[in-house]
Amino acid sequence: MKLLLAAFLTLLLATSSQLSAEQMQQLGLWDVHYIAFPAPLLTPEIAQQYRIQRSKYNAVINISVLNSQSQQAQKVSISGIAKDLLGRQIALDFTEVVEGKAIYYLAQLPFKDQQVFDFTLTLSQKESLQQLKFKQKLYVD
Repeated sequence: MKLLLAAFLTLLLATSSQLSAEQMQQLGLWDVHYIAFPAPLLTPEIAQQYRIQRSKYNAVINISVLNSQSQQAQKVSISGIAKDLLGRQIALDFTEVVEGKAIYYLAQLPFKDQQVFDFTLTLSQKESLQQLKFKQKLYVD
């Protein structure tokens, strides 16, 4: 299943009407790619492999960090929160996934249909510290 998750996420980016084609921010020396999508878009095999609950009320947050110049995957520490429009905050617990040269950070987030979240993530590596902020509306399929 090497690189299966990477291939699947690339397919998601290309085909899903709920997802933006490119969600990336350059933060310091990093290109940070991010995506939030409903967990049922994962195959049962991938969800089981990465212990992700495939509920229509569960989203997956996927973060990958690349060196802006070399485009090599970077190992970082990630912490963060998702805040809804009512101000409720949910702490995100990221799990590192390494497949070959690819490194991903995955977290799960419960949500309601058409719920909007403001994400604030802190990424760190040695002395480098960056903050990623983005907003996303999630839909139940």
